[in-house]
Amino acid sequence: MKNLFDIKDNVTVITGGTGVLGRTIAKYLALNGAKVIILGRKEDVGQAIVDDIKNDGGQCEFMKTDVMDEACVQKNCDDIIAKYGRIDTLLNAAGGNMPGATIGPDKTFFDLDASQFSKVLELNLTGTVIPTQIFLKPMVKQGKGSIINFSSMAAFRPMTRVCGYAAAKAGISNFTQYMATECAKKFGEGIRVNAIAPGFFITEQNRSLLTNPDGTYTQRGQDVIRQTPFGRMGEPEELCGTIHYLMSDASKFVTGTVAVVDGGFNVFAM
Repeated sequence: MKNLFDIKDNVTVITGGTGVLGRTIAKYLALNGAKVIILGRKEDVGQAIVDDIKNDGGQCEFMKTDVMDEACVQKNCDDIIAKYGRIDTLLNAAGGNMPGATIGPDKTFFDLDASQFSKVLELNLTGTVIPTQIFLKPMVKQGKGSIINFSSMAAFRPMTRVCGYAAAKAGISNFTQYMATECAKKFGEGIRVNAIAPGFFITEQNRSLLTNPDGTYTQRGQDVIRQTPFGRMGEPEELCGTIHYLMSDASKFVTGTVAVVDGGFNVFAM
């Protein structure tokens, strides 16, 4: 029997690949044989990541994109197909939050900025739909492909503060399940759509929310640790194994799932 986890030469596209989690995942996959294409807005950061991966022997390149711009994403797709001839995996890791879409302890729902709420929904949810729509087409032509979306703990539990982000991530979980059925019924079992739901990992986006300038945990950070049976935050590399599984033939009969990687946070009761 062949190695079900073999991802050598797997052409893998990662949107939002310049973030803390994205760059770690990109390096892991490249060093395990995948041909990784990082899509992002920050060209200098992206190229630095590419150089680091290549220095360690991985195959990787960066393409500038805007996941909200269909023409731009289509150009990315066309360029990748022209060079590699196929796209095997799409990892939708682009996303983010905005201050106006959050509600702090000293504010109420009436302080929510509807325009920023809308932008957060668009960035996270529509910013997943557009790349999925575009990169799915070559997968359908080749009869095989794996799409992995980024959900969140906020999709499972209605956490305080992150009103817009939570709504968007709940939408991604639902969209993932919808697309799993849509693809299997209309394009065949070769197309699989799943999601990963990380627990709490320190990123540039949430660092000031979870940690103080001296590195100690804020009250919110302490609340997270208290509700995480493992008693700590996650490390970025701890997402890699689940993603590896979901993009490989080891998960050939898996679609429509939201894989939780959270140190037990989602199952903790009291």
